[in-house]
Amino acid sequence: MTYTTNEMMTVAAARRLKNGSVCFVGIGLPSKAANLARLTSSPDVVLIYESGPIGAKPSVLPLSIGDGELAETADTVVPTGEIFRYWLQGGRIDVGFLGAAQVDRFGNINTTVVGDYHSPKVRLPGAGGAPEIAGSAKSVLIILKQSARSFVDKLDFITSVGHGEGGDSRKRLGLPGAGPVGIITDLCTMEPEAGTNEFVVTALHPGVTREQVTAATGWPIRFADSVEVTAEPTDVELTALRDLEARTAAAHGQAPGEA
Repeated sequence: MTYTTNEMMTVAAARRLKNGSVCFVGIGLPSKAANLARLTSSPDVVLIYESGPIGAKPSVLPLSIGDGELAETADTVVPTGEIFRYWLQGGRIDVGFLGAAQVDRFGNINTTVVGDYHSPKVRLPGAGGAPEIAGSAKSVLIILKQSARSFVDKLDFITSVGHGEGGDSRKRLGLPGAGPVGIITDLCTMEPEAGTNEFVVTALHPGVTREQVTAATGWPIRFADSVEVTAEPTDVELTALRDLEARTAAAHGQAPGEA
């Protein structure tokens, strides 16, 4: 089966979610990847959303954290305060799955503004629970499409801290957990370099060149000593993803591909 770069990104991200892990899921691309993982390689993953659903198993992708599909399919629903205080800050979240508008070389995220904070070019959706997820989850995965506008040398605003200024910055800030362990894009997968915690390319998606990745990155991106090629999506993965998107489009009155 042929596939798109967006499908490759979603599949590659889904594969990073281990079966049986407890995952705090962001809306959008993270939710799509997490639910694809649940439908394929990780059927026993526990998906948690900040509105309170624990063990959500939506048949269609939620429009927001308040989507009734999440509560209706969850094992249980608890108050939002319990999600953050008991589950997240209590160290019970294995993976935080986040999206971003901008990300830098150390996995810090901006979802607040583009441009000057007081007179922004674009005002973004904001923080939501992302700062707490990035700060307290045992590990964090980030998924977004790659361009020089989104992968920037300096963030316009730091909404959620990844590895701070690099090195042991996160530890010095007193943040628990490993921080971001992977950035998955439509071009490649990046992981933090040991010691510096600067993100370097560890895998290129099929057909993608180093030159493409360099052109789509706003800092002098580096490549690991050994760069792998991402395995192509299987028919099972693509069928599950496309069926999920089709159900979502039908449920929300969208055209196919908008889900």
